[in-house]
Amino acid sequence: MSWIGGKLIRLTQTIRGLGAFALITLGVIVTKFYVASRVIHPLVRAQTYRAGVRLLPLITFLALALGMVVIGQTVSLLSRVGATNYAGVVMVTVVVRELGPLVTALLVLARVGTAIVIELGTARAMGEVEALEAIGVDPIHFLVMPRVIGLALSIFSLTVYLILMALFSGYLFAFLQDVPLQPGDYFSQLATSLRGQDFVLLALKSCSFGSVISVVTCYHGLARPMGLEEVAHVTTDAVVQAIAFCTLLDALFIVVYLIM
Repeated sequence: MSWIGGKLIRLTQTIRGLGAFALITLGVIVTKFYVASRVIHPLVRAQTYRAGVRLLPLITFLALALGMVVIGQTVSLLSRVGATNYAGVVMVTVVVRELGPLVTALLVLARVGTAIVIELGTARAMGEVEALEAIGVDPIHFLVMPRVIGLALSIFSLTVYLILMALFSGYLFAFLQDVPLQPGDYFSQLATSLRGQDFVLLALKSCSFGSVISVVTCYHGLARPMGLEEVAHVTTDAVVQAIAFCTLLDALFIVVYLIM
């Protein structure tokens, strides 16, 4: 019981710390977005390029694989049971609402989120964060804000790209299998199944994933003084917590979809 209690206390403290860190970051973004814009805005673009453009080849490969494995097989299976008229509904539910945003977020977390923890943790361990504070530079403004905005924009853009590529490649794979579904019928089903709130919730969901990942990874990199030997352990904790929060957030959006 004492072990469970200790875990719960540490979890509560972590959630409280993450909440306070997120509110501070939001306040800095709102009040200081245009402060030192010649320095901060290039950093935002650099983070967007790092988390977005540089991952395009990997996202393309993943979209093609997702289209062939999930969409192509699903359309082929629906054609066998004479239910190809449900292809659009299945694609929107599985790819647009669920797999697209979540898979993209986990990929960005694995490639960029871990690097953020290592960078900031190493900077904290080497005293660079304290040096910024000593010369009057706000670490949240200089280190955190560009990463939060960059990851939110990158995950949103990559999600849209992955969904489009997966839908096209999935139909191409089904077409090569001689599935009796015309392109016009397939895309007409997609257009009919999509609703206005799907676009709004897709944008909110993908940007929320980016914000959660960046806040969690930046928090663990900057939360407390650490030695270089602790960076690896902190990185593992950050990745696990980011996955857990993204999963909980995804479940929340599922409830929103069901209500709407």
